Formats: sequence, structure tokens, C-alpha cells
Amino acid sequence: MFLIAAKTSRFKLLYKIAVATGMRQSELLGLKWGDVDWIQGTIKIQRQAQQVHGRGIVFLAPKTRAGIRKILLGKSVLEELQAHKEEQAAFKKTRVAKWQDNNLIFATSNGTPFSQSNLVRDYYKILEKSNLPRIRFHDLRHTSASLMINRGIPIIVVSKILGHSKPSVTLNIYAHCVSDLQYEAAKVMEEITTPIAFNIEKFQTYSQIANKKD
Repeated sequence: MFLIAAKTSRFKLLYKIAVATGMRQSELLGLKWGDVDWIQGTIKIQRQAQQVHGRGIVFLAPKTRAGIRKILLGKSVLEELQAHKEEQAAFKKTRVAKWQDNNLIFATSNGTPFSQSNLVRDYYKILEKSNLPRIRFHDLRHTSASLMINRGIPIIVVSKILGHSKPSVTLNIYAHCVSDLQYEAAKVMEEITTPIAFNIEKFQTYSQIANKKD
């Protein structure tokens, strides 16, 4: 529902990647075109765009080694990224004098990084116009993780995608999702461990036929 409501936003692709990958807001704003591997279909997270008092927006390394990671992207996301790249290249030609080339995937009309406040303002505006609950931007990350876990993606894989230091961190945060899957797990194990009902009448019939042949 949210992604449909965001179709007219200039951040629509950013929102789609946020839900598809669970990236943090600062990671999304720090993405550069060089992070995209078009052949492998991946994007590498290796920096964050952070607002630092007295310095403005600066690029910092992720807080942990696990935060530096590659995420495989879906076909539609890659296609939209390519279209966005072409649109940005065309726009740059009209802003040659003012464009500051930071090679950012998501940049202002001057090529500079977006501030988190501008992104959040747009995000809440979409929620309000669409009568959606006023959840935090960070909750898009939780939504992404919950969707992956509920679809049966192994915790260790989800943990790597989210950039958690270890799977136990993911388990602690999303334990409720794992609990929800216990019903499905019980059903699967019931099918595996319960012998197929044996039809005694058919067995007797087959035995009689075999005895006659003998």
C-alpha cells in the first residue's frame, strides 16, 4: 500500500529499495553508482550519509564490519535503477554549472546529498495523504525483515542482508516473527513424522490375488 502511495514521490525508488532490502535510511542516502554491480545484480553498502553538527552531511563507514555487505537486487529494482541513472544523466546536462558530482544515486537537484529531514518530511507527507499509520521511516526496515522471515528466508540470510553483526541479533529483534512460523513448522513436521494411513482391505485383496497366482 505504501509503495503504491509513493508512486509520485521523487523518492519512490529509494522507498522501494528500502522495503526490498531493509537498508537503513543513512545507507540509502549514502549509495553511489559505483556500488552497483550491474553484471552480478548486486549493490554494496559501504558508507552512511550522516548529518554532523558543524560539518553538514558527511560520509562515514558503517559502524560494524557486518554493515559492509552486498545485497542481491531483484530484476525490477535493477531496471528502475537503470532508468533512474539515465534520467539523472540527462538532468545533469541541464545543470552543468551548478551540479556537484558526488556520484550519488539519490541526489538533490545540485548533485549534493539529501538531508534526512527532507526525506522524512516527504515520507510522512505520503503517509498522511494516504491515511496510513504514522510509523517511523525505520519501520520500513522492520517491515522488510518481517516479510523475509515470514516467507521462510533463513535467519542467517536475513541477518546478512540487514547487516547485523550476528544472527542472534536478528533473532532477538524479530523473535515474534519466528514464533509466528511455529504453526507452519508444526504442520510440516506432522506430515513428515505421521505414517501414511495403510488401507488393510487393499492389502488383503492384493494378498489374495498373489496367493492365487502362486
